[in-house]
Amino acid sequence: MSSHSYATQSYAIVTLGCPKNQVDSDKLAGTLTDTGMVATEDVGTADVVVVNTCSFIHQARQESIDTILAVAEQRREGARLVVTGCMAERYGDELAAELPEIDHLAPFGMALLSPLSGTGDHSSIRDPEHRDPEHRDPEHSAVQVTLGPTRGSTDGSVGGSAGPVPDFDLLNLPRPAAQRPWAYVKIAEGCDRACGFCAIPSFRGPQRSRTIEAILAEVEQLAAEEVVLVAQDLAAYGRDQGVGERAIVPLVRAVAAEVERVRLLYLYPSDLSDALIDTVCETGVPYFDLSLQHVSPRLLRSMRRWGNGSKFADSIESIRGREPAAAFRSNFIVGYPGETEQDHDQLLDFIEEARLDWCGFFAYSEEVGTYAESLGDKVDPALVADRLGELSELQDTITAIKRDELVGSEVEVLVDEPGIGRSYREAPEIDGVISVPQTLDVGTIQTLTVTGAIGPDLEAR
Repeated sequence: MSSHSYATQSYAIVTLGCPKNQVDSDKLAGTLTDTGMVATEDVGTADVVVVNTCSFIHQARQESIDTILAVAEQRREGARLVVTGCMAERYGDELAAELPEIDHLAPFGMALLSPLSGTGDHSSIRDPEHRDPEHRDPEHSAVQVTLGPTRGSTDGSVGGSAGPVPDFDLLNLPRPAAQRPWAYVKIAEGCDRACGFCAIPSFRGPQRSRTIEAILAEVEQLAAEEVVLVAQDLAAYGRDQGVGERAIVPLVRAVAAEVERVRLLYLYPSDLSDALIDTVCETGVPYFDLSLQHVSPRLLRSMRRWGNGSKFADSIESIRGREPAAAFRSNFIVGYPGETEQDHDQLLDFIEEARLDWCGFFAYSEEVGTYAESLGDKVDPALVADRLGELSELQDTITAIKRDELVGSEVEVLVDEPGIGRSYREAPEIDGVISVPQTLDVGTIQTLTVTGAIGPDLEAR
């Protein structure tokens, strides 16, 4: 492919969903820039707008649809709209039928390059002059994707290694240097687990780990002060489809030797070994993002997950025994089929006793092809909303108290942007931040004293 095809074109990428999607977008940006295209943040002036979608839960799918429609309205006349990511992979045919605004669907990969360069199969590209927005009915802005069987499945079923490997992996494409002092690095794609509520293996494929050498090369290229390692199943890195040995510990040690900070997101509690705990603590970033989902033994079995509240509490206690100042984050599903008041009370008790620094609570979202879809005893949405409110209020109080306890202490702060920084206790984009003097240089690590706390955020001078 020659670079002159792109010489006069600009592109904008709109990214939705999790950090793993952001990594994919960065790699798309790096590849498009290498071919001669010019990046812009202005959707209204770009020649090509790429929307990288998320389809993890219902709310994410609706946000993706709303964003596609908004971008279609904002783009300039003649600009092309390309949709990629999870929704393009999982619901491509339905998106093509329901959203005539889309010029090209590119499931997981650089299939989007062909229409942009003027080569390849154009069968799925609509001529911008032939768009017919009036084809939609007046209620189209609230379109719902029909949840039929997932792509790559004959019956919609989802298993631990279900679903095909996508035609093109973005894992090892080059990326530009980080635009911020921190960067996500995806160390594997796909997942081998069969959680009862999750359809990701059906469209992301089985786990495929990168080599340590490839990851280190990307870390060097990014030149960031902090690297955040991400994957669907981070701690299982190196063991793909039951073959190989887990290599997360040597990977973390290797990355820690190259950067000031290395942070891990999404650790399954069953893989939280002593060696991994010790290694994380040794990096100087004792931050543990544990994927717990619930604490009721009965519900966890139904979710096809390991553990219970007692085992989780023991793990947290063990970590705090090694590092009393360790920070913890977790996420919990509320309203999973069959969740009773007793189950909810168990979760409330755990939240109160565990005193985690950060928690996310999400309403259960039914996903086609998952085990949970077949379960009866659905929880009334109004009751789910009440439970979410109760849990969030409790956790907000705990977080505020834990932040207040830091007032007067010294913290090592990485300055992310003028006036804003983070210590090891705060992961980028999802946790609180620390307000710092505007005069501090971005990308530097400063020793400061916490002078105040407002909810999840701190002030340091």
